[in-house]
Amino acid sequence: MPESLKQRLHRGENLKVAGSSIDASRSELEATLGQDSYDLVSIDSQHAAFNEDRLVSFCAMAAELGVPTQFRIKNTRQAYLIGNYLDLGPFAIVVPQVEDEETVDEAINAFYYPPIGKRSWGPSSGYGFKPDMDRLEYAEWWNNNGILAIQLESIDAVTNARHLGKPGIDMFVFGANDMNFSLEQYPDHPFKTVEDMIQHVVEQMEGTHVKVNA
Repeated sequence: MPESLKQRLHRGENLKVAGSSIDASRSELEATLGQDSYDLVSIDSQHAAFNEDRLVSFCAMAAELGVPTQFRIKNTRQAYLIGNYLDLGPFAIVVPQVEDEETVDEAINAFYYPPIGKRSWGPSSGYGFKPDMDRLEYAEWWNNNGILAIQLESIDAVTNARHLGKPGIDMFVFGANDMNFSLEQYPDHPFKTVEDMIQHVVEQMEGTHVKVNA
């Protein structure tokens, strides 16, 4: 059996991710995905408009084209809504601007089904779900395959990285522009560049299950 995307991340492999607008037509998405052999297609709601009906349609379209969807939620404080978003079709979730363990705990609880998390049952349009699937069968499949990423975008997040990389978090990603905002507020900090911050996270997470997507 081939390795899952989650397994590939855990052993340190970089996944190929295509960027797309949630409003892309099928032909536009086909053209994007045709440029390479992509593992995921990423859409964003943090800095772009979206509605739930369109999210369902996009995720279904991408799945038909053989690529699961990565979705960045709109705000850190909406981590509690992750389970609701997953019921609409995303396979991977990115939580932006994470700085504290409470947000990580909330994201994990909303992302995973019991016994790992507290996600409520009802994946009407959930990725990989079929109406004839047993509840426990799908829950186990999801917990072993779905991808949860958090975005580190500040000095506080970077220095706290070891505590944020809890079991259930698959990947760290970075927001360079917001990291620069943070650096500019602390001109005397030992971190001088975004690269310094990322390297610190790489060192902190060495030997763990968390993929640092530098």
